[in-house]
Amino acid sequence: MTDPATIGHEANAADYVLDDQVGFILRQVSQRHSVLFLDRFGDVLTPTQWASMIKLHERGPLSQNLLGRMTAMDVATIKGVIDRLTARGLTEVRPDETDGRRRLVALTAEGHDLVSACLPLASAVTEDTLAPLSKGERASLLALLKKLR
Repeated sequence: MTDPATIGHEANAADYVLDDQVGFILRQVSQRHSVLFLDRFGDVLTPTQWASMIKLHERGPLSQNLLGRMTAMDVATIKGVIDRLTARGLTEVRPDETDGRRRLVALTAEGHDLVSACLPLASAVTEDTLAPLSKGERASLLALLKKLR
């Protein structure tokens, strides 16, 4: 960790306005998006559960490790998400037919049905989140955010 006493004093508090800082703005936007997600999804799925299910819908069965990487979740988080989805009958974990050491996570038929039912909700959350922006601004924002990943 950097010792604040060793940092140069070129900037002063008047130059640093919290409301203009990218991290603060991103957190506020993320919080707004989370509220919009909760308004649409209620207690049906959490954002991490939805991310896991839609990625499995897009890609088919995946190892839990790869699914975690593809959805930006650490090992413990993705394990908990999949355990909860599996307990609800939305996913299943099964051996990989080509590699007996690996286990794959897949959507069940019920999981596929739920994804299909929730796609309009997810699209509405995106629309609500981006509503203040024009079509061009939306494309620019998404391109810039992807560049920052």
